[in-house]
Amino acid sequence: MPMDRLTDVVNRLVAGMEEAGTAKGAEVVVREVIPPRDGHGPRFLLEGQGDKPFIRMNANSYLGLSLHPEVIEAEEVTARAMGAGPGAVRFIAGTHTPHIELERGLAAFHGREEGMIFSSAYAAVVSALVSLTDKTTFLLSDELNHNCIINAIRMSRPAGKAIYPHLDLATLDRQLDEAKGVARRAIVVTDGIFSMRGDHAPVDEIMEIARKHDPDYPENVVVLVDDSHGVGSFGATGRGTEEYTGSPPCDLLVGTLGKAFGVNGGYVVSSAPVIRFLRESSPLYIYSNPITAGEAAAARKSLEILQGPEGATRLRHLRNLTERFESGLVSRGFEIIPGDHPIVPIMVRDTTETRRLVAALFDAGVLATGLAFPVVPRGDESIRFQINADHTEAGIDYVLAALEGARQAP
Repeated sequence: MPMDRLTDVVNRLVAGMEEAGTAKGAEVVVREVIPPRDGHGPRFLLEGQGDKPFIRMNANSYLGLSLHPEVIEAEEVTARAMGAGPGAVRFIAGTHTPHIELERGLAAFHGREEGMIFSSAYAAVVSALVSLTDKTTFLLSDELNHNCIINAIRMSRPAGKAIYPHLDLATLDRQLDEAKGVARRAIVVTDGIFSMRGDHAPVDEIMEIARKHDPDYPENVVVLVDDSHGVGSFGATGRGTEEYTGSPPCDLLVGTLGKAFGVNGGYVVSSAPVIRFLRESSPLYIYSNPITAGEAAAARKSLEILQGPEGATRLRHLRNLTERFESGLVSRGFEIIPGDHPIVPIMVRDTTETRRLVAALFDAGVLATGLAFPVVPRGDESIRFQINADHTEAGIDYVLAALEGARQAP
């Protein structure tokens, strides 16, 4: 059956996105990765760009482990032994020993009783929030939370919800007070690191507010933190925003294996009863294949590296590079959102200028991400840079020089 009429509709919709400047456009396609050499970090060759090397300043691989030979070897060895794919969902025959070992390792790393892995952190957030929300639940969320949290709230159908202004804990406190008697259970959900800005939630203070109001809710005030950008890149030992803020453990912590760990997948750690419930109730877990056994083995190796001397060295290097980049930006007069996390945004505050700078950086061999409405609020247009531990000081200096040149270009 032809889709001529539907095709006309979707073409108009895409054209509208392009006119409004909200379309993502053509994807950059990496065709080859050049490993670190000659004092430089990895470089990337792109389809349609010949042999021009690019430094990637928009990758989530904060610890630079995706190219680590031991991580790659762990995946290859396990894939040869157990196959390229799991062949089934977890509860049928898709659970392999590396899955269990990884879940135990993640739980121990975060000081929790149990952990469970998902195909992605997005799936983990949606599964946890939807499964734990019923018609007697009240949800409270930071206004700048990630899209996965926003969509999870939409799907949850709670008794009520409240969105508090970014990091406005006085409002959160008041909202919890106002919602008592309306719901039996409250869930406060926040990003640990806000991915567009690199700033962090004061998880310690959020936990204190939650505990203050907990007696008013028969089924508790529960705190869920999605620290996908924090775990492995933030805190003295890479344990994320909880560690950085000195917070007690939140009730549910979501992390990803696809950023600092350099692999793929997501996870939740919590108490044993909660994890058991999620295994029995989360559709995205029950009815979806897990990450492969090879990916689980690779993530387990990344976790092992993070907890050893090499992990400590990489974290120090990451912090030093982040400080070098931020200092270089400030000295050149760029407006940034300062912080210790390796997400470093330049606040351009103009969509056209943001696009021009990103294009000029691309011409100079630098991959960076321009952010405009609706990804960020109007007036917060920015270029997001992400420092990785496999960058070098020479690479950071090159990017700073390219930025200065881009700003001065006509």
